[in-house]
Amino acid sequence: MPNNILLVALILSLFSCEQEKKSDTIINERPNIILIMSDDMGYSDIAPYGGEISTPNLTELAQGGLKFTQFYNTARCCPTRASLMTGCYPQQAGIGLMTNPPGAPTAEDLGVPEYTGKLNHNTVTIAEVLKRAGYATLMTGKWHLGYNDKNQWPVQRGFDQYYGYIAGAGNFFKPEHPRGITEGNEGITITDENYYTTDAFTNKAIEYIDKARAKDKTQPFFLYLAYNAPHWPLQAPKEDIDKYRGKYMEGWEKLRARRYERMKTMGLIDASWGLSEGDGIVAWDSLSDVKKKEMDLRMAIYAAMIDRMDQNIGRLVDHLKVKGLYDNTIIMFLNDNGACAEGGMLGWGKPELLETKEGYYLSYGKAWANASNTPYRMYKHWVHEGGIGTPFIVHWPNGIPKNKKGSVINKYGFLPDIMATCLDIANAEYPKEFNGNRITSHAGKSLKPLFLDGSKQIHTEPIFFEHQGNAAVRLGNFKLVKDWERNRDDNWELFDLESDRTETNNLAVEMPEKTNEMIAMYNNWASTINVLPYHEVLKIKAEKRKSAKKKK
Repeated sequence: MPNNILLVALILSLFSCEQEKKSDTIINERPNIILIMSDDMGYSDIAPYGGEISTPNLTELAQGGLKFTQFYNTARCCPTRASLMTGCYPQQAGIGLMTNPPGAPTAEDLGVPEYTGKLNHNTVTIAEVLKRAGYATLMTGKWHLGYNDKNQWPVQRGFDQYYGYIAGAGNFFKPEHPRGITEGNEGITITDENYYTTDAFTNKAIEYIDKARAKDKTQPFFLYLAYNAPHWPLQAPKEDIDKYRGKYMEGWEKLRARRYERMKTMGLIDASWGLSEGDGIVAWDSLSDVKKKEMDLRMAIYAAMIDRMDQNIGRLVDHLKVKGLYDNTIIMFLNDNGACAEGGMLGWGKPELLETKEGYYLSYGKAWANASNTPYRMYKHWVHEGGIGTPFIVHWPNGIPKNKKGSVINKYGFLPDIMATCLDIANAEYPKEFNGNRITSHAGKSLKPLFLDGSKQIHTEPIFFEHQGNAAVRLGNFKLVKDWERNRDDNWELFDLESDRTETNNLAVEMPEKTNEMIAMYNNWASTINVLPYHEVLKIKAEKRKSAKKKK
């Protein structure tokens, strides 16, 4: 009898161990998730999307994963980040316009929940959801989702670890507060003479991964790595600038033409799509030799910033391979908006500050931005394809079928889909309530079906865009779009993106029924989530500023 009892105990023990192994296997099968975002980069800048800038690591991820041609952001830094983090439209997350910059009076808030300039508590971040699902949650880089309210900083919104910019921009070499570096909730002083944010953000990302793994090797992690490159100020290490110095002396017209032909050859764009108009771009040959040399340098620095970012992505990927994490990690790479035309035609900032560690307002200008967005129309701020189209690369050895690796996905998606995808692959539940607050439903759909079969469109419903009065609706092949600055009287344009994604042939007059149908869709959506007409936003903002000045 004792022997029988011993045998039963041994069997039960082995069964229990086997169950624990199965449990561990299930935990380990949930992928690590890395979300990498670049800042103010054009659609065609990186090599996998037709660019000449050296980006071998992004090229390798694209060749071993999937490359989406029609993925959309929200046209501007902080609205995009609000939508990305919450899976909701920016207005639903509280950032219908912009965040309040460091030091700005809180009276600048517009007084409406959708326009408070910071994340609200009726949304949850990816980090908050995945943390409840058992993930370690890590972030390095640019936050830009509310500076003046610490309750909306990364650690308070679900991240276990954070290092980076809380504000929207800063010096790459010498970040100083209030646009300086924060770790956790505390500002830190940078004393390293060789400091460069792109390197530092990667170093900390690797450090945080190692710390999380040391604590619990069975725990999957979510890393949000939000680079501030190549957002202005134009700043990069000299050795990277030297790679590109002189390579842009032919000018933006020839650069744009070469990228256009390369993108057609690569199958990124249809050969029948015309190259969009240059939007009044000044001719390169009209510049003086001195100005040409300056503009070549501006573009060389911009290219160097992207090159350096790619080098750092390579360092991160190599670390994943060394640690045995590569195969079970999904890496998603995208940009927050189209290329930045801020600073006028030829950029802003004193030329003598280029290649120094000084300065803040240093940009490359509208003429180069037009080439960066080849072949699409418009820029950051606008919701034409040049403003909202983003490179989107997904790499996941264990999750993408071998016969699909290297595929180009032409079906469209948008930022809220990333929340839905994270929920799907992490087996996480999206809450109806969180910390006592009712939570707004996210607006996305999981991209996982496209990982398996890229031929099926996941969005059969309309998706919407609005920023600073610039508005759009995408429904199937049709896109309705409005440029507020040029058409304040609500003159909408209609395009068939299957035959004309470069938006050169306006069909609004030719197809009035489709135009009116989609206008009605937009108006219904805007009314439902309280998207204010932009002239009302400007009026309220002016009144708030006036009130704030009186109080002073």
